[in-house]
Amino acid sequence: MHNRCEDMSGFKYIHCRVFLICSDPHAALLEDPNIHIHKMQQWPDIFQRLPKILNYLMLVLKPLFQFCMLLWFLFVKIPSPDIFIVQNPPSIPTLVAVQWASRWRHAAFVVDWHNFGYTLLGLSLGRSSRFVAIYHWFEKHYGKMANGALCVTQAMQHELAQNWGIKATVLYDQPPEFFHPTSLQEKHKLFCRLHNDIRLPLGVRDCISVGTIDPSTTGLHETLVTTLVGNDIFLKPNRPAIVVSSTSWTADEDFGILLGAAVMYDRRVAAALNEDDSIGEEVIWSSSSQCLYPRLLFVITGKGPEREKYEAQIKRLHLKRVAFRTMWLSAEDYPLLLGSADLGVCLHTSSSGLDLPMKVVDMFGCGLPVCAVSFSCIQELVKVKKNGLLFSSSSELANELLMLFKGFPDECSSLKMLRNGALETGSSARWTTEWEEHAKPLISKASFMSFPRGVTCEELTFPIIKAPLKQNVYIAESEVFYLMLMSIFTCIKMYK
Repeated sequence: MHNRCEDMSGFKYIHCRVFLICSDPHAALLEDPNIHIHKMQQWPDIFQRLPKILNYLMLVLKPLFQFCMLLWFLFVKIPSPDIFIVQNPPSIPTLVAVQWASRWRHAAFVVDWHNFGYTLLGLSLGRSSRFVAIYHWFEKHYGKMANGALCVTQAMQHELAQNWGIKATVLYDQPPEFFHPTSLQEKHKLFCRLHNDIRLPLGVRDCISVGTIDPSTTGLHETLVTTLVGNDIFLKPNRPAIVVSSTSWTADEDFGILLGAAVMYDRRVAAALNEDDSIGEEVIWSSSSQCLYPRLLFVITGKGPEREKYEAQIKRLHLKRVAFRTMWLSAEDYPLLLGSADLGVCLHTSSSGLDLPMKVVDMFGCGLPVCAVSFSCIQELVKVKKNGLLFSSSSELANELLMLFKGFPDECSSLKMLRNGALETGSSARWTTEWEEHAKPLISKASFMSFPRGVTCEELTFPIIKAPLKQNVYIAESEVFYLMLMSIFTCIKMYK
């Protein structure tokens, strides 16, 4: 939703009003004169440290707290709107509060379906839970009360029509303009800034920390992947391949698949090159060495409940050709990292099987090809052998890594083909185009249903209520109520 907020503000007839819950937004949001930022009270941290026996009580109290905050902003703080556009999930209390506010303020009500909230709740409580059943009823009941609906896949459109009685228009997510390929100068500056995060791994000496030069000792002339000679910047021929995976460290992403693939890559490269596994990293990765297969540096970004567990597992792997770094980047550095990487890996499987990972959309915007876990509708986004590959197991992912990075960086034709496809995908459509072709007609129709005089989309301004989700962290907690109100869109009539 952060991305949509940025792009919507580009329309002359749209003004955004953003209400922040937690993390800071991208600088483009802060600097945009059409965006007005308000801060909402966050759920107190002390309640997240209570004993597990009180979890069910928190499942009731937290949405009530959010509900009161929403009512205050929707009924009092913001000007009287024409249209509310609400991203779902979360459904409770968002859909309830906005539906009430839309009736009170005589505004139209549109739901932007990105997933089903009850399926997210089912990840932690189980699909058979009574709480999940209640959540499902609320989501369906209030979703059907909307004047219009948007959704992110054709598969979701079919599900809404067949089983929910909701007619939705497909509006595919698109990357904002600040997700773009990174220049050599931007790469050099980025890796200078990230040097300490890369040089000091998880307490383990590995193939990346061995021989890494501190840029501060060379006058910022050399980083892990670049060298500055005079006024020119060059990529190192023996640089490691950078693989980025954005994760929320939650149950709907099996990070164990990636760890298994890393181990297989490490062992298979050793076997293919007939290397003695007892040889130290200093010999294998001396500064003058040239190898058929490169070192792999997996940069894992994001926060979440299972991060420490997997960091402990990484420390025990003892890999010689693969290294991991976990980090949390600023909203400005995250797009630069995607544009600097050689491959993206997506472990998102979708709680409903009907949504698409926004992280892959952002990667394509940066021209980054993707290897993604296969599920029912992922091929609406990832086109196999055009802009990415799909896998279902660690072994399949390891095979893809070996195939793509053979001969890296100059002789990897398959990787270059996918990169060209990703660049084409990222540049062929932006969110502005999707909005004009698909969302704008629906918004105009919804406004006409609410206002008999027929307010058109050009006559509207859009204050947006939103909890920004820095970089790739689209689900920051294991339970749906810890999603912290992803966002709510509202539209206000322009007063002359």
